[in-house]
Amino acid sequence: MPAKEPIYLGIDIGGTKVAAGMVTARGEIFSKVRVPMSSRGSGAEGLDAVERAIAAAFEREPKRRASVAAIGISSPGPLDPRKGIIINPPNLPCWHNFPLAAKVQRLHRLPTFVDNDANAAALAEVIWGAGRGYESVFYATLGTGIGTGVILGGQIYHGRTGAAAEGGHISIDFHGPKCACGKLGCIEALAAGPAVATRARERMGSDGAGGEKLLALAGGNPELATAEMVSAAWRAGDKLAASILQQTADLLAIWLGNIVDMLEPDVIIFGGGMGELMSEWFGSIREQLPAWTINSRCKEIPLVRARYGEDSGIAGAAALCLSAKASKTRGISRRVAARKRK
Repeated sequence: MPAKEPIYLGIDIGGTKVAAGMVTARGEIFSKVRVPMSSRGSGAEGLDAVERAIAAAFEREPKRRASVAAIGISSPGPLDPRKGIIINPPNLPCWHNFPLAAKVQRLHRLPTFVDNDANAAALAEVIWGAGRGYESVFYATLGTGIGTGVILGGQIYHGRTGAAAEGGHISIDFHGPKCACGKLGCIEALAAGPAVATRARERMGSDGAGGEKLLALAGGNPELATAEMVSAAWRAGDKLAASILQQTADLLAIWLGNIVDMLEPDVIIFGGGMGELMSEWFGSIREQLPAWTINSRCKEIPLVRARYGEDSGIAGAAALCLSAKASKTRGISRRVAARKRK
């Protein structure tokens, strides 16, 4: 690696941990660290957890510290990416209207950028991963929840206030289960990991036919079934697990039909643990799309797996730094061109 190549420090904040990693301008991650997150303490305690992660990253690579050009932070929302303020994430109750970017920048005297974790992960895929070369990208991470990001022309689409692209909370069934957001029938409440586990428990409890392998993995108790068990049982040939995942693919097809009608992206990228699992069902989802969208060319849109897995938050946070640098360069170029025209 060239000695003068800039390095970006990517910080990934979750409800229970803060991960940090050094990332090159080519998207290569090294020197990762992880510390507990004080999500239910005070705002200062939450900031202290972030600071401990940053300190640990610098301590691990002391010779690289001088090469760090900026700090990027990916966090659950709601947040204001333009002001770097964490508004009130449900799983980060320590922060309410907390100026995280300003606090970190003041402590380290480095440009600091904050954005929604799904937005940041989407940006990393566009710069370094599965979204390279595409003009418009829809990214979805499927796991405990469903987070989404939209990239247009290489830039995150934030909407009017920075709250756009909450695609996990698009309702596809107003008679459906209540989502954590308060709405009914959100795709997150129907197709994320906990929803898959709930379906497994219900199906095993009511009938359970063909679910012998799944039941064995749950120790004979349907109430202990998890999405990970459904995945393992399906790979072992369990028919009930296959039916549960087929239903999940059906729900995702309905949802993606709405996404295609609204955005018609060049590519759809899936990340997260459940996203990796459901990539095995891309063929089924693609075949169903024409029934759920008016777009006659919907099957031409690629469905692909993300490059970054569990490190998507770190990579995404670093991508925020690179994107901000590029935006600044473009802004300077536009101002110079305007002066020349005068």
